[in-house]
This record gives sequence, structure tokens and C-alpha cells, in this order.
Amino acid sequence: MARKPRLEYPGALYHIMCRGNNGEYVMTEEEKPKYIELMKKYKERYRFKLYAYCIMDNHVHLLIETEETPLSKIMQGIQQSFTQYYNKKHNRTGHVFQQRYKAQLCDKERYLLQVIKYIHYNPVEAGINKGLNYQWSSHMSYLNGKNDTLVDTNFVLGIFSKNHVAAYKGYREFMNIKPEKVQLSLFEPEADEDNEGKKTIDKIKPIDIDTLIDTVCKVAGVSMEEITRRTKIQKYSDVRKAIVRISEKYGSFTNAELAEKLNIPPSMVSKIRSGESKGTMLVDEIIEKAREREYFKPDPK
Repeated sequence: MARKPRLEYPGALYHIMCRGNNGEYVMTEEEKPKYIELMKKYKERYRFKLYAYCIMDNHVHLLIETEETPLSKIMQGIQQSFTQYYNKKHNRTGHVFQQRYKAQLCDKERYLLQVIKYIHYNPVEAGINKGLNYQWSSHMSYLNGKNDTLVDTNFVLGIFSKNHVAAYKGYREFMNIKPEKVQLSLFEPEADEDNEGKKTIDKIKPIDIDTLIDTVCKVAGVSMEEITRRTKIQKYSDVRKAIVRISEKYGSFTNAELAEKLNIPPSMVSKIRSGESKGTMLVDEIIEKAREREYFKPDPK
């Protein structure tokens, strides 16, 4: 069966993974600078945004937001140029990378920070001595405070704070918390997802944000006014966490939308979604009770 075209549009955010053919270690310490050079070359030519990268020995992770040039053209330029360079240098022919690169469409509002963390933690998961300070990732671009023509750090740091010092501190604190294993729900399905996968997704019945919040508040025995107060009372904090967590499955709300409704910073919504802001057992109890309500039952159609 022919592969269906990948969903591409201006402003789309993709987590890309390219693996060496047959898992080969094609990215030596000599090859990695060349790959970075090619990313810079095609970024200047095609004007895409690069939020994160990590070049491991046998695979590469990229987080790219496209503008007018489609992802397929961007990756064709980088991959083909590297293949030509590598084959000429090593006097060989054939594929350098395994099949077509993998690209998963991501929800920028909800998961940008989580995907960046996932990419930057690759050396940590691989047991590399330098860990997060790995030379061939964009993590250091977020820490050095210098203008970087390759990595677009300003938007990401601005999520933590408009103040530069506070932004760097917020990023460091965020990265110091090891991510949980990335779930498939972190990504949108690709355009060539099979029909069975789409049917599974379509069975979830979406509800509006006000109905979701109202239902969870009733289950927990609290009012909207109580959970939106600036207070550190644990129960109200747990209700807010339950709302954010249950919204993952039953709605497509952005961090900004949930933050506005719950009167908390968008960064806090992101921390709850990533599992960094832990709740008590009450959170799970609230979620279980809420799911018994009619609103959260699968659509029978």
C-alpha cells in the first residue's frame, strides 16, 4: 500500500527522528558538526524554527516548526546533503539513514516544553557521562544566554518569564526534573495513521471546558470560586490538577485556556500535564468519580 502524504501546513510543529541505516553509528564526532552546519544552511534558506535538537551516535532528534516551506523539502535538503557528504567522505554508496525520517505532529500549546525536555534527556537516558550537558544537543543554547542563529530559544524561555534572568532560572529548574516516559498521547496522530487508530481516537466524546470544570467541581464538592482563589489549600490545588489531567482525554484545551479558567500560570498547567507537579491520592479519586458521570462516557455512535 502506498504511503499517504504527511500532514503539512505553515506553523506545524514536528518532532522528527532520523535513524542511521540498520542502526549504524553514522554520527561520529566528526560528522556531528557537519549535520549542524547543514541545519544552519537550510534554516537560513527555508526560514523554519528549530526549538531543539540532539545528535546521538546512531540517530537524531529535531523539533521543527515550519513556515512557508513544507517539512518534506526541509528534511530532503538536510538528509540528502548529509548523505552525499558522508558517502563521498567514506567512499561508499547507498542509504545513510533508515527509510524515511519519522515526524510526529505535536500540539505546540500543550506539549512544546515536554518534547524539548524529552529530546534534551536523550543523552541522560543513554547513560552518557555529560548527561544534559551533552555537547551535541541544544540544551546549552538555552543556558548560555547568547544569541543563537540555529536554535530559537527566545519563545521557549519567554514561557517561563519575560525577565531574562528569571527565564533562565525557570528553564534550569524545569530541566532538573527528570521526565516521565513519554506517552503516545503527547503527539497528534500522523496523516497516514491507520483507520483503526483513528476510530479509537474518535470514540472519545469531547466536552466544553466549562462543563468539564463544573462536573469535576461537583464531584469534589467545591465551587468554581473556591478553586480559582489564590490559595495553597491542598484540596483546591488537587481539584485544579484533576481538571487539567482529565482534560487531556476529553478536550483539546490549550495551556492558556486552562490557566485562564483556573487562575493559575500556564507554566503550572504544563507542569501538571508533564507529571512534574504531583498531587495527592485525592486527585485520582476525583478523576475516577468524574469519569462515572455521563459527560465522560464514550460516545456510543
